[in-house]
Amino acid sequence: MPDFTGLAHLALTVTDIDRSYAFYESLLGVQTLFEGEDESSRYRVTIHPSAFILSLRNHDATVREPFAETRVGMDHVALQVPSRSAMEEWKRRLEELGVDHSEIKDEYYGSVITFRDPDNIQWEFFSLPDNTPAA
Repeated sequence: MPDFTGLAHLALTVTDIDRSYAFYESLLGVQTLFEGEDESSRYRVTIHPSAFILSLRNHDATVREPFAETRVGMDHVALQVPSRSAMEEWKRRLEELGVDHSEIKDEYYGSVITFRDPDNIQWEFFSLPDNTPAA
């Protein structure tokens, strides 16, 4: 079977690129890689210091309804963090920025904090249990 090395990028359709960029810049520290317009959309491609690329796009035909994970398509996005203690750091960061979020939920498969972006897209910070062997 052919191999792949990871997720290349995540592209999100948003209702307001400037508002979404400000949210992701302040929370995650992404910076603009490039931006532009084509015949039917405006886009902004960002990069995180980890090399994670997040693309934001607003189509002329964007349906201006909040995201709902109950529709066919994406359910949520989860960013992996290195440890349970890092989850505490992310919880504090969300609180500093006034981002509504869940409590840290500890399950047998790991720990998770959920929150939503300005378009209601659900995001998670996720960590495997600290005793999980490296792959």
